[in-house]
Amino acid sequence: MKMYYSIREVAERIGIPEHTLRFWEKEIPSLNPKKTHTGIRQYTEDDIELIRLIHHLVKEQGLTVKAANKRLKISKRKVMDNQEIIDRLKTIRDELAKIKSKLDEMAPFLD
Repeated sequence: MKMYYSIREVAERIGIPEHTLRFWEKEIPSLNPKKTHTGIRQYTEDDIELIRLIHHLVKEQGLTVKAANKRLKISKRKVMDNQEIIDRLKTIRDELAKIKSKLDEMAPFLD
């Protein structure tokens, strides 16, 4: 595992444009990646986790960036827990869909 990731790597990993990350950095003070002396952003795993939370709030829950920032200030742990629960539920849903598909394939043989 790397210690630092470039803005391009993070944007690709999350699935958002680089300019969105730069905008979020301006609007959300807690998102403040380390910068080299030449101004190159270096994101840590903690930064990436925060970006995932922001993405969840803005893209999945439909909050504005300002509202997401406020929510993170009030209860970052609660937001993280909610996102983790949603991610687990999505995984379970996908597994159930696979099981249903296999059962559907077997249905003609069960009669």
